[in-house]
Formats: sequence, structure tokens, C-alpha cells
Amino acid sequence: MIGATVGYARTSTVEQDAGLQAQLDELRAAGCDRVFAEQVSSVDVERPKLQEALAFLRDGDTFVVARPDRLARSTRDLLDIVDGLTARGVAVKILSMDLNTGNATGRLILTILAGIAEFERSLMLERQRHGIAKAKAEGKYRGRAPTARARSTEVWTLKFEGYGVGQIVRRTGISRASVYRILSKNRIPAKGVA
Repeated sequence: MIGATVGYARTSTVEQDAGLQAQLDELRAAGCDRVFAEQVSSVDVERPKLQEALAFLRDGDTFVVARPDRLARSTRDLLDIVDGLTARGVAVKILSMDLNTGNATGRLILTILAGIAEFERSLMLERQRHGIAKAKAEGKYRGRAPTARARSTEVWTLKFEGYGVGQIVRRTGISRASVYRILSKNRIPAKGVA
């Protein structure tokens, strides 16, 4: 049984109408039976039409996008989406890369992309570790300032004044978990303090 060819188009803003129309034209030319389109940023908000398209896809379908950045926020995000669709029997076709995971060459290219993404991540973490070690050796690295612990006196003062955890959270802006951590790890023996 031959499945449906489903497309997805996205631009970041409403002002990019020409870009969206160009994607829609490409997807129709690629033979998409149905196209989901939206104009939202991939970073700041959820993409409801993408979620709708992913839910719509069935075993044997092909999911088509014009470019990888229209679908995913990063290489890792792209690989996660493709892996999830592949597990469901859905092939992914990226027009700008001439990539189709429905064939052996497409799967090979995707595997190479996954390896490169992992390699880049490892290099970035290695550079970060070296930079931190160098900064520590030079006495320039202190790490992230402890935000909640630095305010433990304020938390205890409010506790002594009779405020509950919820009230302390609202007054200090510290998370509930951090308030509990301060109160449990920094036990100050005093009457009336629970």
C-alpha cells in the first residue's frame, strides 16, 4: 500500500509570506497530498501545525519539508524527529538536501549527519572543559553564583517571622524546591522553627 505524501512548511514571522509561499509551491511540486503550514518561530513557541502533521502521519507515508531548518531547531532535533518517524514507518524527504530516508542512501546520509552532530557536541564539551580548567588555573573561574543559597538568611528570616513556604517563594522569587533545600540543609535549631 502506498501512503500519503504530507508536507510541512514554516516561516518565523508573518512578514515572511513570500518564503512561506515558496515552500508551499515546492511541496506541491513534490507531490504532497496534504500540507501543514504555520508562521511561528521554531525556538520560542510550540509549533502546533508541526505537531498536527506528525500526529497525522501513518505507516507508509512520506513526510516532506523544503529545508531541514524549517522542520527542526538543531541537528539533534532533526535526528530525533526523523528517528521517531522512521520507527513509525514514515519516510522523511528533505528537498534541499535531496535526502529521502525511504532509501538506503538517505539513511546513510542521515547516519553520517548523526555522527557529525555527536562529534561536534563532543568537541564543544571538550573545549568547554579545557576553557574552564584554564580559567580555574588562572583564578578567573568561580562557576555559577549560587542564587538561592546566597539568600538563605533571607529565607530563614521569613521563616522565623512565621511565613509559610509558599509565601517565602512569592516574596523571594526562589523556587519552592530551593526553599525546602535551604530549610532542610541549613537546620537552625530554634524554638518554633519547623
